[in-house]
Amino acid sequence: MDFQSGRMDVFVSAWISALVSGNERVCIPKPYRVFGIGHSDFLTFLVNQLVAVLARILLGKCVKSHLYKQIVMDREIPKEVRTKERNKRIIKYGGIGGGCVVLLIVLISLMRSSVKEKDLVFSEVSQGTIEVSVSASGKVVPAFEEIINSPINTRILEVYKKGGDSVDVGTPILKLDLQSAETEYKKQLDEEQMKRYQLEQLKVNNNTYLSDLEMQVKVAEMKVNRMEVELRNERYLDSLGSGTTDRVHQAELNFKTGKLELEQLHQQLANERKVKAADLKVKQLEYEIFLKGLKETKRTLDDAQVRSPRKAILTYINNQIGAQVTEGSQIAVISDLSHFKVEGEIADTYGDRVAAGGKAIVKIGSEKLEGQVSSVTPLSKNGVISFTVQLVDDSNRRLRSGLKTDVYVMNAVKEDVLRIANASYYVGRGDYELFVMDGSNELVKRKVQLGDSNFEYVEVISGLQPGDRVVVSDMSQYKNKNKLKLKK
Repeated sequence: MDFQSGRMDVFVSAWISALVSGNERVCIPKPYRVFGIGHSDFLTFLVNQLVAVLARILLGKCVKSHLYKQIVMDREIPKEVRTKERNKRIIKYGGIGGGCVVLLIVLISLMRSSVKEKDLVFSEVSQGTIEVSVSASGKVVPAFEEIINSPINTRILEVYKKGGDSVDVGTPILKLDLQSAETEYKKQLDEEQMKRYQLEQLKVNNNTYLSDLEMQVKVAEMKVNRMEVELRNERYLDSLGSGTTDRVHQAELNFKTGKLELEQLHQQLANERKVKAADLKVKQLEYEIFLKGLKETKRTLDDAQVRSPRKAILTYINNQIGAQVTEGSQIAVISDLSHFKVEGEIADTYGDRVAAGGKAIVKIGSEKLEGQVSSVTPLSKNGVISFTVQLVDDSNRRLRSGLKTDVYVMNAVKEDVLRIANASYYVGRGDYELFVMDGSNELVKRKVQLGDSNFEYVEVISGLQPGDRVVVSDMSQYKNKNKLKLKK
């Protein structure tokens, strides 16, 4: 017999038939043993056992009566005796049946679901202000982190440090194979020396060429001066009658020709100076470009001797000696583990509620750290927007690199609203079924509409009144119950 399944009527019908007819063949369940049952199942088991035992006792009485009837069946029993015996049986078994009914009622009341008050967490409905926030997931990362990349294609020769070591500025971390890089650098040094000599040679050649032109100009000037004197002399002689007109004309022609040649030399000298200066600048620029390349090669060579650029903690290092590394590949990471920030992620549907400069609360266990959103990624990736929170207390003892946190970004303020404590029951705006204290020893399920929230409170839109005590702990195991008895 299963009391909870509602088959009590079948058992009682069989039991009454046994009492009235005295049929010992009616099947009455035997007591049985059950293991691994809960509170309600145990009470069901107890009822089943009790009723089965009572039925067996009563059935035994019925069997005895039946045997008695068989003994005296050969002689007629007076009607008065039969009536009297029947009444006795009715009174006797009716009393027993009534007692069983009372006992069943008591057991039913005991079987009613109950819960201990000390196992529940209550929140009293109050009226106040809620700083509305959206929740996001976050991860604690170092406030400063620098990645050291391989400057050349090479391989790892030696490793001087391991992950977790403290390093100062200039501390060697690992050694790379620099043989090919050093050979290339020496080759460039030789080339630099050659280019420097070529530049000096060009300067000397230019000076020599320009000096020759300047000398030619001076000679031409002297010739022109002499031609001018000759022209004056021929004119003087012609005025005395001792010269000829042809000689004067020839002197004039020579003088004019000399002047033109001198002007040509002056122009050539000016042009050559400009050309040579331009050639020199080109060569100087080429030399300077080569020097910059040489300095870059020197810097690359220095970087290949991997050293810490600052005082920090070595959080990663490629410690595989002999491993080939390509130019630009990560070989070490140093971090400042005395200061931290939080990198958060939130669904892009809430992207409009997160903006740079917004107030944020980072929750680590029971501790809350204040901060400010410093940056937000403009694009969504896989339905998620990333943002960074700079903490006011960025060196708090609870902060650890890689620690997962809850981040609450404030975006609005609601004043004078009903509110209850925020807990695991809340998953967003909507309708909820919550257990509310009704009297001193009973919990009643009530439909409640909840609104916005922050990390402390949830807004109550309808279904609750100020002063109501609401269960905010996990009640999923009682989701099919409408009422619960509260035990102290």
